[in-house]
Amino acid sequence: METLFAAVDLGGTKIAAALGNAAGQLLHTETVPTPPGAGPEAILSTIANLVDSLSSRAGQRPVALGIGVPGLIDLRTGQVNFVPNLPTQWRGVPAGPFLERRLQMPVRLLNDARCATLGELLYGHGPQYPSFVMFTLGTGIGGGIVIDGRLRLGPLSAAGEIGHSTVLPNGPICGCGNPGCLEAISSGPAIARAAGYPDTESAASAARSGDPRAQQAFRDAAFYLGIAAANLVTALHPDALLFSGGMSELVDLLLMPVRAAVNERVRMFPADGVAVRRAGAGPNAGLLGALALNVAPDKIAL
Repeated sequence: METLFAAVDLGGTKIAAALGNAAGQLLHTETVPTPPGAGPEAILSTIANLVDSLSSRAGQRPVALGIGVPGLIDLRTGQVNFVPNLPTQWRGVPAGPFLERRLQMPVRLLNDARCATLGELLYGHGPQYPSFVMFTLGTGIGGGIVIDGRLRLGPLSAAGEIGHSTVLPNGPICGCGNPGCLEAISSGPAIARAAGYPDTESAASAARSGDPRAQQAFRDAAFYLGIAAANLVTALHPDALLFSGGMSELVDLLLMPVRAAVNERVRMFPADGVAVRRAGAGPNAGLLGALALNVAPDKIAL
């Protein structure tokens, strides 16, 4: 019987869970709504019940559980320090120890964008690019940094907060409290607001149909995304910039302008060898990264 690992991708509206193997095959999956208005204990109990349900379907228990969480996590202790978009914001919640007691297995947690980066490292384009920067583009903007084949986290597991780099001094106030963050300007909701549409999909359709306001919204978002990308290339000279999340599909409106910005703004060395492309792990990057937390912990540099 092959060894199975449990993986969970916790989101504000849904919780995706899977059992998979070390090769990155997700063999059993289940998704449920995140309990609305629920506190940490109720949500963690939902996660435990999901793992139990998948174990029953598989006819065996996984050896460990990995979880991607949309906030700041202490990888060493399993404590959640801040989740901005869940009730109570989960400050100082010992999620890892709680689930270890409940499930009787090792549990590792990591920020969801860093999880997606780890999933890309093992199961996407990572083998092709020893060093890369990952952008996760959606409701927010997150990311991760891989150097010499290892995900770099830093002492607080917070390295790679690309969305909270300042690209416009005195710009709009971000949810983190800082003015002019990339996320406040180039995230999906920011683009939709600037374009005058309810969502990014409608804004993108309008821009492609010639709506001048929508086109300007995407030009502005791509402009500042390009500045952030060029700064990272100049600072790190990675092999690639990889883009994940729903907005990474907008190649013409966002990724092509980023490629042009990198070529234009990086002047200290030729940047045409830095790949700019969509990530390869696909929509399950978060789950694959949560799987990789226990499959390949040696790929993480604290």
